[in-house]
Amino acid sequence: MSLGPVEMLCIKFPSHSIKDEIAAALKALVENQTIRIIDILFIRKSASGEVTMTEIDDMEDVDHSLLDPVIADISGLIAEVDVQAIAQSLDNNSFAALMLFENIWATAFRDAVLKAEGQLLLSERVPNSAIEEAIAAQATP
Repeated sequence: MSLGPVEMLCIKFPSHSIKDEIAAALKALVENQTIRIIDILFIRKSASGEVTMTEIDDMEDVDHSLLDPVIADISGLIAEVDVQAIAQSLDNNSFAALMLFENIWATAFRDAVLKAEGQLLLSERVPNSAIEEAIAAQATP
């Protein structure tokens, strides 16, 4: 199996739970075949600074249909060092979700590029703040 572009995304939340609208948005992305979720981890840092990590498949109250069973056996893509770095950046008494996903929309495009013997020269995510600055600069007379 060949995976397309894979990204890691970490989101910090103000509480220890994820709102239903986030789960619904993720489910829509999966059902529309925009992304394929490889793994989701939840990292909690207690008020005393103790860190616990929970895999999504260890949770009973989560919709496991979000995870693709074809890639469920892939392991080791989220390294312990990544989890520890994120945990260190969290404030005490906080919670974060770490998601690894494949951009399925880009996989078909990648395959077409490869078939045409094209080569990827650059793939870079432009920070939203840079986009907002450029739009604001254009709007200023």
